[in-house]
Amino acid sequence: MSFKIVAKDPKSGARLGSFVTPHGEVKTPVFMPVATKGSVKTVSPGELHEMGTQAIIANALHLHVRPDENKIAAAGGLHKFMQWDGTIFTDSGGFQVIRKAFGIKITEEGLNFRDFYSGAARLYTPELCMEVQKKIGSDIAMLLDDCPFHDATPEKIKDVTDRTVRWAKRGIAKGRELGIPNLFAIAQGGTNFDLRKECIEKLLELNPDGFGIGGLSIGEPKPEMMRILSETTHMLPEDKPRYLMGVGSVNELLDSIALGVDVFDSVFPTQCARHGTIFTREGRYNMKGAKLENDFRPLDEGCQCMACKSYTRSYVNHLLREGEMFGMRLASIHNLHFLLDLVKEAREAIQNGTFEEFRKRRTLKDDEKEDEGSLEKSRA
Repeated sequence: MSFKIVAKDPKSGARLGSFVTPHGEVKTPVFMPVATKGSVKTVSPGELHEMGTQAIIANALHLHVRPDENKIAAAGGLHKFMQWDGTIFTDSGGFQVIRKAFGIKITEEGLNFRDFYSGAARLYTPELCMEVQKKIGSDIAMLLDDCPFHDATPEKIKDVTDRTVRWAKRGIAKGRELGIPNLFAIAQGGTNFDLRKECIEKLLELNPDGFGIGGLSIGEPKPEMMRILSETTHMLPEDKPRYLMGVGSVNELLDSIALGVDVFDSVFPTQCARHGTIFTREGRYNMKGAKLENDFRPLDEGCQCMACKSYTRSYVNHLLREGEMFGMRLASIHNLHFLLDLVKEAREAIQNGTFEEFRKRRTLKDDEKEDEGSLEKSRA
């Protein structure tokens, strides 16, 4: 991977970088909307382009189950299938281990589960994970990992961390054999410093093209998440992208960028939007509240997204309270635009050497309190 650092902030670990994939250049820090099953919920690829999206992330396990990688390959690959010509990351499916809907059982061989459409027994191995991502044409493929619950015992976290390394060895061997252009390993270890350090050291031996930081933002206290990030992010190579998986709130993004993280994704902004929560520079508010019925201001004054330029709070309030899909679309467009703009402004601040001032100005007082305990904003 041709990752290069263009500038560093003099007062923090924030860095401005870029890397090139088969579908174009990606400037970092970057936030990726989540297209789990080949679509960002309620938002079209054209709208994603208009709001400045550089890359999206889909989920290899979901796409393997349905429609399956062979159908996507027959359509010309995932880019053509979903009509998106930018960069596509694909997550491996390791996060689904902690999603009850899958009912996954772990063996050394891989993920064992029942197809939730047909009921058939399925086995998803590190090697099959690579084959799926090769067939659908991923620009950046994640190696299969084993993601622990945030409250797992130390013994369990040790077990899944060791398994993640063993699976990474199998997956990277298969990925290199298949000629996948960019392979990212995922570091695990929960909030245990020694396990994180050991996992990173073993993954470094495999020489992947980039690193995912997994097993965080899944319900652990935020101070613990930020502590382990501050203690271990610097252990990842300077010359490779660092991808914190499943983070999409303002303060987490800003604090993680300050630690040297380059890539982010989360369903959080679109999930919040569908439930009526709007992101603004002053914080988040509930768009469904009765007091907004006669509020004819835009969703966020000063925002230049399509929703804010054309529609009022009163109208979107009406749509959401009536359960109208167009209201969810408008709220989703705004929230994604808001986070993409935030990260764009962060890049500009790093370039200008003013990131810490920018971070202080944009940090929200109530961000942590409102987000606490949200599992769904993690890896899709």
